[in-house]
Amino acid sequence: MEQHLAITATDKKARRTPRYLQLAGELREAILAGEFSGGKQFPTETALCARYDVSRFTVREALRRLEAEGLIQRRRGSGTTVQPAAARGGALHQPLSNVGELLQYARDSEVIYEEVECGALPADVAEQIGESVEGDWMCFRGTRRHSEDDLPIAVTDAYFHEYLGEAPRELDLSAGTLFSQIERLAGVRIGKVTQDIQAIPADEATASALKIDEASPVLRILRCYYDPDGRIFEISVSHHPGDRFAYAMHIDVEG
Repeated sequence: MEQHLAITATDKKARRTPRYLQLAGELREAILAGEFSGGKQFPTETALCARYDVSRFTVREALRRLEAEGLIQRRRGSGTTVQPAAARGGALHQPLSNVGELLQYARDSEVIYEEVECGALPADVAEQIGESVEGDWMCFRGTRRHSEDDLPIAVTDAYFHEYLGEAPRELDLSAGTLFSQIERLAGVRIGKVTQDIQAIPADEATASALKIDEASPVLRILRCYYDPDGRIFEISVSHHPGDRFAYAMHIDVEG
């Protein structure tokens, strides 16, 4: 019964995701896995329509997103080609438009967390957020790597507010993304996620964790997870090496 319910919930979540985003995710996984390397031809729009049983509009929207991420290049009359890793700067490309794509990032990499000192939120983090973050927080720290790479692509501190009760202690720290677990364990739902990205020099501790020189450029990404009532229940602070990580954002212009 539990397995059936889990499958049903997953299916419902998939149905809420636009089909072109699902298709973009599947193609992205194939590209990053090297499925089209070694001179292999990338499928035509017609072939993708038939293979995935989708419309040409869906295929074009998916390809437009991948092109914006720098993963493919499309030229009229020449078809679609996969950009070599060198053209992408060798960096992991993270798409950003919804929570589902944050999970995509988690599937393409691996992280194991460990619990660190708990208590009040660090002053530098609280100052960045700029709103009330009082109370005790439980903190977990993890270093994320691409599945086939020993070099870290992020070091992350994840903070959980005391109002979540004992749920953070039940997290599986070897299972990767924590925010997707806390919804189930604490019975809390994500109402919105805010994100602040800033380029800063790496301090000594961050540089050591990321295996880079101190003061090297890093991207600090601070995310706040709110419940539907507007309360922050989780905060994550990630530092990414500048040459190993890139964000790609897709913005639709409303007519």
